[in-house]
Amino acid sequence: MRVGTARAAAVQWVTEHARPDPGFRGAFFSGSTVGLPDDAELSPYSDVDIVVVTADPAPPAKPGKLRFRDALLEVSLLPWGELASADEVLSSYHLAGSFRRDTVVDDPTGRLRELRADVSRRFAERPWVRRRCQDAERRIETRLAAFDASAPFHEQVMSWLFPTGVTTHVLLVAALRNPTVRLRYPAAREVLDAYGQTHLYPELLELLGCARLSAARTGHHLDELARTFDAAAEVARTPFFFSGDITAGARPVAIDGSRYLVERGDHREAVFWIIATFARCHTVLAADAPELHRARLPAFREAVADLGVTSTDDLLRRGEQAIAFLPELRRTAEKILAANPGITG
Repeated sequence: MRVGTARAAAVQWVTEHARPDPGFRGAFFSGSTVGLPDDAELSPYSDVDIVVVTADPAPPAKPGKLRFRDALLEVSLLPWGELASADEVLSSYHLAGSFRRDTVVDDPTGRLRELRADVSRRFAERPWVRRRCQDAERRIETRLAAFDASAPFHEQVMSWLFPTGVTTHVLLVAALRNPTVRLRYPAAREVLDAYGQTHLYPELLELLGCARLSAARTGHHLDELARTFDAAAEVARTPFFFSGDITAGARPVAIDGSRYLVERGDHREAVFWIIATFARCHTVLAADAPELHRARLPAFREAVADLGVTSTDDLLRRGEQAIAFLPELRRTAEKILAANPGITG
């Protein structure tokens, strides 16, 4: 499917399903397809991200991934208040990139296009890029600081994994690249190679624990994840913010997309999303099928053990290592900022 065809389906979905809501304030494209031409081929392992802006300050769980007119869409909800000013958007590393280009789908108030014009004009200015790098760093620090040692083990793993993965986003932001989710590690490797900082990449993998993980072991864990994923997708009832990622319709991204990375030689780069999806599946199973959760848990523990994690103490220690890495990460981001020809001011 062409990107333009998928975008047209997304626009139609917004018209039919989002616009009629009285709290609807607009919608815009986000994620990996931003900046791609309409005639580009959409990867079978990718979706089209749409952010629906709502007047509700505490919107319900996002619709997540869904099929509409043969296109795989990822729909998120964003409170109107988070777009209060261009300065706030420019300071937000996960929001600013969506307004760098004309991504507006629907704008009944006119506010989104005004915001886009202001943000795109100042997006590449050095102070704002640096502020977004600092925003990503703060996310690492605050989320690791919020680690709950009393939570179930699979939730503890998520609390360590996601902020550790944000280390890649600091670099992507400095390079004016999309802080992608599933493909964050290969994207960070490209940036480090492009700016002569290749030496840092093994350290990113060491923080994750997969620097020496073999393709065979990664493939084994992916096979086990596939079994857990199918079980979780079948029994899922309780809504979570990631529920749309654990469905039969999302399987091409979560499972097939990871297998594609492993088969092309990027098995270490596949680890982040394999473990993230594994942990989320166990959150679903723990809520909706406790017996299945217990039955499938050994496979999950085996996967994280290959990352050097077998206990809460391991996770706490790894979090400390991520914090200790931040000064080096910051220095590297500054080198990218200094060398990036796209940055102004």
